[in-house]
Amino acid sequence: MPITITHAHATKVTHPCRIYDTQRGLHLWVKSSTAKYWVFRSSKTGRRLEISLGPFPQISIQEARKRATELSAKAANGVDLAAERKASKQKRVEEPTVTFAEFSSTYIQSQRPSWRNAKHADQWVNTIETFANPIIGKKDPSDITVEDILKILTPIWQTKTETATRLRGRLEKILSAASVKGLRHGANPAVWRGQLEFLLPRPEKLKRVVHHPALPYKDLPAFIKELRARNCIAALALEFCILTAARTGEVIYAKWEEINGEVWTIPGERMKVGKTHQVPLANRCMEILKQTKQLAPHSPYIFSRGQNPLSNMAMLELLKRMGQIDITVHGFRSSFRDWVAEETNHPSDVAEMALAHTVESKVIGAYKRGNLIEKRRRLANDWESYCIGDSKLHIVRMRA
Repeated sequence: MPITITHAHATKVTHPCRIYDTQRGLHLWVKSSTAKYWVFRSSKTGRRLEISLGPFPQISIQEARKRATELSAKAANGVDLAAERKASKQKRVEEPTVTFAEFSSTYIQSQRPSWRNAKHADQWVNTIETFANPIIGKKDPSDITVEDILKILTPIWQTKTETATRLRGRLEKILSAASVKGLRHGANPAVWRGQLEFLLPRPEKLKRVVHHPALPYKDLPAFIKELRARNCIAALALEFCILTAARTGEVIYAKWEEINGEVWTIPGERMKVGKTHQVPLANRCMEILKQTKQLAPHSPYIFSRGQNPLSNMAMLELLKRMGQIDITVHGFRSSFRDWVAEETNHPSDVAEMALAHTVESKVIGAYKRGNLIEKRRRLANDWESYCIGDSKLHIVRMRA
C-alpha cells in the first residue's frame, strides 16, 4: 500500500523491501541499510519499465518526486521512456568521462596555491591515493554512493581515526567540487551531518584526546638555567621558542627579514590560523638574536646550520639529551598558559593573542582590531623575568 515516504522513515528502514510512495510510479528500493535507491515504474508502453532515479539519501525525497513527476508527464505525452533511456546511456558511453582519480588530482592541483605548505598538499594526495582510489578511483563521480564512502572509511575509522576523519572531509570537498562542475547530481555521499553520523561512530567517542606533555611552569626557571648552560644553536632556538610561546615551525623557519626592532612579524603562511602574527620581543630574546647572528652571519634564517634552517627535530632531540623524555616542545605553550592563569593578573584575551589563538567569537573579534601589542609586551617581559628567575619581579594575584 502506498504511503507518504518521509526522510525519517526512509532512513530507519534497513531490511530489504520496496516502499511505494503516494507519488504515482515512485518507490524506494531498499537493498540493505546502506544501499537504497529511488525507482520510477512505468507501464505506459504496454510493458513495465523501471528507471533508477538515484540513491537515497543523495537524492532527496523531494528531488525523487520531482523527477518522477517529470517522467510521468513525458509518458503521458507519448514519449518512449525506454528509448530515451537507451539513447542517454549511449551518449554517456560515447562522451569521454572523467574518473574520480582524475578529477581529484585536478582539484588538488587547483587548490595547492591556497594551502600553506607542500606537506599539506602531499597529505591530500597520499590519503586519496592510498585509501580512496583503490575503491572509487575508476568510478565516474556521479556513480559514487554512501556505500562506496563507507567501504573507504570503515576499515580505518577506528584504527586511524584522525586520518579517516580528515579523509572524509577531503572526499566531501572533492565531490562538492564535482557537483559544481556538473559531474554529479544530488546530495554529497561524504557529508557527515545528517548522513554518515548515523552510520559511523562519532570520532570523539573512539579515542581519548591526548594533549602535548608539558613541563610544569614551576620547574621552568631551573630548566632554563640548565638550558642556557648548553652551548648550541638548538638550545638558543628552544629558549627563544619558550620565551615567545611560539610553535616549532614558527621558530625554526624564522628569517631576519621578519625582525623589525623589538617585534617579530610571522607571515600568515607559517601560522596555523593562516594570519600574520606579531610577537613583542623581551630583552633576553634580543640577546639571543645577537648570538645567533654571530654564529651564522650570512644565513637568511635566524636559527640555522649553514644556510639551512634548523631541523624540526633539533629541539626535541635536545630535550631528550637533557633527560626530558616525557615532555614536548609544544608543551611549553601550555606551561605559559598555566602560568598566566595561575600566577598573574594578565587578561585572558592577552594570553590567547600571545598564543595566536582566535579570541572569543568572530563577532566579538571584529571589534578588537588591534593586536594588543603593548599589553602583550608587558606580558612577555613578565614571562621572561619568571623564566630566568628574576627576583625583582613581583606579580600580584587577582583576588577571588
